[in-house]
Amino acid sequence: MSDITRLESGPRMSQAVIHNGLVYLAGQVGNPGESVTDQTRTVLSEIDRLLAAAGSDKTRILSAQIWLADMATFAEMNAVWDDWAPAGATPARATGESKLATPDYKVEIIVVAAQA
Repeated sequence: MSDITRLESGPRMSQAVIHNGLVYLAGQVGNPGESVTDQTRTVLSEIDRLLAAAGSDKTRILSAQIWLADMATFAEMNAVWDDWAPAGATPARATGESKLATPDYKVEIIVVAAQA
């Protein structure tokens, strides 16, 4: 049986779980009151930080799920994503609209990555 490593664990969830060379991140959200642009920047910065802590980076992301509170903000989120995403190493990705945990959240991103 392989070991399971959990990073930044709390009573409800861990921010990252590592198993068999894969890194599963919890959904990352921005700061309430920020625009979709700023929340997306915050989320991607947290993804970078957590992947580094797990021995990975954005070039090793296998899949990403993006949830927007309003699909009308798709282009706004994509502008930030496109600047951040590594050319030639973009993950499989899906984007959908969903009611998020609180109306203050406008974007949530969940990724799975391979360890380096």
